[in-house]
Amino acid sequence: MNAYTQADQLIASTTSDAARPYTVYTERNIDMIEQFRELPEAMQFEIKVVASVMPFRVNEYVVNELIDWNDIPNDPVFRLMFPQKEMLKADDFDRMAKLHAAQASREDIKKAAHDIQLSMNPHPAGQLAMNAPMVDGKPVQGMQHKYRETALYFPSQGQTCHSYCTFCFRWAQFIGDSDLKMAATEASTMHAYLKEHKEVTDLLFTGGDPLVMKTKLVKEYLEPLLQPEFDHIKNIRIGSKTLTFWPYRFTKDDDAEELLALFKKMVDGGKHLAFMAHFDHYAELKTDVCKEAVKRIRATGVNIRAQAPLTRHINDNPDVWVKNWQTQLTMGIIPYYFFVARDTGAKHYFEIPLFKAYEIYQAAITQMSGLGRTVRGPSMSAGPGKVEITGITEVNGEKVFVLRFLQGRNPDWCYRPFFAKYDEEATWLDDLKPAFGEDKFFFEDEYKAMCKARGV
Repeated sequence: MNAYTQADQLIASTTSDAARPYTVYTERNIDMIEQFRELPEAMQFEIKVVASVMPFRVNEYVVNELIDWNDIPNDPVFRLMFPQKEMLKADDFDRMAKLHAAQASREDIKKAAHDIQLSMNPHPAGQLAMNAPMVDGKPVQGMQHKYRETALYFPSQGQTCHSYCTFCFRWAQFIGDSDLKMAATEASTMHAYLKEHKEVTDLLFTGGDPLVMKTKLVKEYLEPLLQPEFDHIKNIRIGSKTLTFWPYRFTKDDDAEELLALFKKMVDGGKHLAFMAHFDHYAELKTDVCKEAVKRIRATGVNIRAQAPLTRHINDNPDVWVKNWQTQLTMGIIPYYFFVARDTGAKHYFEIPLFKAYEIYQAAITQMSGLGRTVRGPSMSAGPGKVEITGITEVNGEKVFVLRFLQGRNPDWCYRPFFAKYDEEATWLDDLKPAFGEDKFFFEDEYKAMCKARGV
């Protein structure tokens, strides 16, 4: 069976004979993983069942160098990469398991999987309906513009990753449904939109992972931003988990030097280039090649910032975060965001009550030096905006969450404190109720009007 899809071949083409070969495993060829074949048969079956619903991809670097196969199923990187039975609700798992056991056709399995996928909130926080910018009353494909200063761009060639995280909030990008995908096919789309929107100062180049693309493609998107008509674009962020999943992209791939030279050119040209890395656990930072890749990126003048969500079974312990952040600081990486896992996909498996998220953050951040207290959180990227839990306190005898917007659909909402009733069951903003007898949060009416205007 062919181990590669077209997207995988695109990634593999970034390596030469002298480079580290890229070998990918998906649901179709998972049995080629030697360590997987050593797992109990029941566990193998469960993983295959869930992998037919949730996107699965892992490469040999992650398999051989990041996962401790003597600590299965508890190894955090294993849970990050390999689907677990409990990631599907019991009825959904049983439905899929029966199809697999009966050796149902791939078409029947795919149809059942699609039904389940649509029930898992594939596009949280209005990222399709609410975030697409409009030109002449039509949405601009492959872009999101949720916050005034920041636009997101999704190049079509970068809508995959070297491996897939099991909690990925953009998992709907990877299930082969074009109606759920965000992607633009031409760099001109991004450039034309940015020329017309001088309020945009920050571009987030994202995916998937745009660094699966060869450097010549990345150049087509980024180099034109050095021209005078884009002087308003001050900051360019590249959202990537490549430092975890394929650090050879910056050391051994045949266009690694060309990519680093592009980074330096953008910085020398006056742009602040920020590499938005994603480290869920300190185990991802342990290899020599990762450390070397970080050094090479930083040598170009690029800042590396690290962010990740708090996820049950992977990093729901303050000691993990302390070691994660301290390791990042030692390597010259800036700890940035501590997210609440989004309300999508296997949310029931990964979610943690908000009060517990705050306790974990508080216990971890107080063990950091001043340099490490750059971490913002716990932060929810919800429909109205990016909401931070700044505290849990008691006011006039009522226990409350203290909240504020770090980003909002209306910039005037930002940094204005508001209060929600303390609720130990709440795991997301939508679960919270206003405190002090109020019937709505201060932003609700305006946000509802925004939704209505978009037909949501």
